[in-house]
This record gives sequence, structure tokens and C-alpha cells, in this order.
Amino acid sequence: MKKISFLTGLLLITSILLQAQDKIYFKTYNYSESYYYSQILKGIQQVENPQKEKSFKRVKVDISGMTFPNKVADYTQQWHNPPISQGNTGTCWDFSTTSFMESEVYRMTKQKVKLSEMWTAYWEYIEKAKGFVESRGQTLFDEGSESNAVTKIYKKYGIVPESAYTGLLPGQKFYNHEKMMAEMHTYLKMVKENDIWNEDEVLSTIKSILNHYMGTPPTEIEINGKKMSPKDYMKNVLKLNPNDYVDILSYKQHPFWKQCKYDVPDNWWGDKNYYNVPLEDFMAALIKAVKAGYTCSIGGDVSEPGLLTDKGDPQVAIIPSFDIPAANINDDAREFRFYNKTTTDDHGMHCVGYLEKDGQMWFLIKDSSSGSRNNDPKGDKFGYYFFRSDFVKLKMMDFMIHKDAV
Repeated sequence: MKKISFLTGLLLITSILLQAQDKIYFKTYNYSESYYYSQILKGIQQVENPQKEKSFKRVKVDISGMTFPNKVADYTQQWHNPPISQGNTGTCWDFSTTSFMESEVYRMTKQKVKLSEMWTAYWEYIEKAKGFVESRGQTLFDEGSESNAVTKIYKKYGIVPESAYTGLLPGQKFYNHEKMMAEMHTYLKMVKENDIWNEDEVLSTIKSILNHYMGTPPTEIEINGKKMSPKDYMKNVLKLNPNDYVDILSYKQHPFWKQCKYDVPDNWWGDKNYYNVPLEDFMAALIKAVKAGYTCSIGGDVSEPGLLTDKGDPQVAIIPSFDIPAANINDDAREFRFYNKTTTDDHGMHCVGYLEKDGQMWFLIKDSSSGSRNNDPKGDKFGYYFFRSDFVKLKMMDFMIHKDAV
């Protein structure tokens, strides 16, 4: 065994202690103060007792005395529509990637458009119902999906502006798919239990449920006085080519520098076209792209003590040193967390900008979930997160971007 001097050993111990300087504390989370409870659930009239308060403690990193670059205006950012809420749905993949596509249309054509998230969600449910029948009930039928589901739907069905299809019924303020999903699940369970694998019959029933809760999507739209199909709108007006978008992944269970399957439940159709690269290349590609003026749809884990989004929090995401010192984040640390499920495929967001400050790289993240809305709705960070690069490096699993950026 190699001997080291007392001084060298002392310096090593001191270095480790300095790295692990972040402290845990238990924060009381008041559910009744959250945006989800106070705005979304009340907005869709699902709060039975508005006076009832639920609170519990959860582990967070102590940020006493710390400051963060959490002002949107300080970030170099690309054009994007203002953040909107996904309401009471599990369609973050749709909202984040639709926002990304809106920014892409502006980047390529300078058109400012608002596209329909619910158009994509509607046809994704149809595709999932088809998959359910084809697999005899073995594929996932739920609200979650992946970014490349959006380009998959665009290829097959095109896209429409939000003004042509909102997916909201008269009087609705927030999206709410709870009852709709329950009805579709009940029906498909009956289909499976009774071996009713008639695709036309199943799709007809699923469409009737979707139409009841979301409205019937248009077959034709009118743009500047000209009628066209959703595919023509995508191709000739938006100039979008779904084949131009690639998904970049970084995990060790598949070989690097090859395309592979992303092994998560929301990749319900088993897409194997993810480009798997080492972590350093993953981060280098992302940083190079955002600095060159690109945005991307990005997804990963958002259930960490370093994600600070409760009322009064700065809405930043960092990796505390009591988890792992930033210098030690590598392919193995990342894979270990994915393997033991402390990193999960939680949430999709839209990366719209960056800031380099005090030797750190920060990413501006546009978000559709309620967590990014727990603070002042009149403040400039409402609907945004601020991710430090160590959080992205350890907890963000994949991103979708235009092929020219990578």
C-alpha cells in the first residue's frame, strides 16, 4: 500500500469535508398553499374542503445565506411563448415539446405561433389505444409519454394552432383529464378481460370518450383565409420537418455511440432511436447547443432535496454535496441512481436559455407543472426553474434537439 504523509492526509480529509458542506433540514410543506391545491384543484372544483390543510415534512438542502441567479432577465434566452399550466394532467412531455417546437418555428422562420398541446395529446391517446389492442393489453395506456411522441404524432397527423383546438370545454379554466382517463381505463380493462380485440370498435369508443371530454379535433383549418390540412400547415406554413429532431441519452446499460432503447415506462412503444453518449459528451453537446442559440426539450428527475420550489423558495435546482460532490458526478454515479430508481423519468421541460456566473453554468427551464408556480404569479420567475449544471449532469436523462445543433 502506498504511504502518504500526515500533511497530505490532512489536506485530503479537509478537502472532503469542505466539499460536503451542504446541510440537510426538514422543511414543512403546506399542501394547501401550493399552486396545485389552491389554483388548479379549486379551478376545476375538485377541492371538497378548501379549509382543510395538509402539511408534512420533507428533506431539503439548507440554503441559508446563499444567493442564486434566479432572475429570468439575467439569462441569455431564445424566443419562447410564456409558460402555461398543464393543469391536472400528466402531459408534461407534450407541453415541453410543443413549446420547443414553437421556438423552433421562430428560430427557422421568425413566426411567433402558439400550437395546440391537446391536439397531440388526443392523437397520442388514439395511438396508445392502437398499441393496447395490438399488444393484447401489454403496452402502457396512461398520460405519460416522451418528447419523440410529439414528432411521431406530427408525422402522422400534422399539427394545428391552439386557436383551432384548445382541448378545453366551455367554462374550463384548467386542463383536467382525471375523469377521462378513469373512463378509458375502465373501458380498456373490460376489453382485456373479455378479449374484445376489435381495433375499429375500440378506437371508436376511445374517440367518443375523448370527444366528450376534450372536444372533437378539426380535420381542416383556415390560415390567413386559406383552408388546409394539419399536415399542410406543418409542412408549408411552419416549415417543420419531424425527421430533423434527435434524442440524446446518456446511460451505461447500453453501449455508447450507438442508438438504443430508453428503458422507461413512458417509452411505451419501445423507441430504439435514442443516441447514447458518455456523460461528458452529453453535457458538452447541450452546452454548445444552448450557446449557439438552440433550445431543447429536456427530461429527467425532479424529486430531489436540491430542487427548491416551495412557497418562498428560489426555484433553483442544485445537487447538494451531502448527496455527491459535483466533482464526483460521472457516468457511474449517474447510472447508479438510475439503476436504484432514485433517478426516474419524472418530468419533461423546455430549456430556453443559459447563464454563466461565478464559474458555474446555469440553465433557464420553462415549465408547465404546478411546482414552478408556487411563488408570486406576478414575479418574473413564475413558470420557470433555474438548473445548475450539476443538477442537469446527474439528474436529467435525455434531451431532444434539432440535428444541426449536434
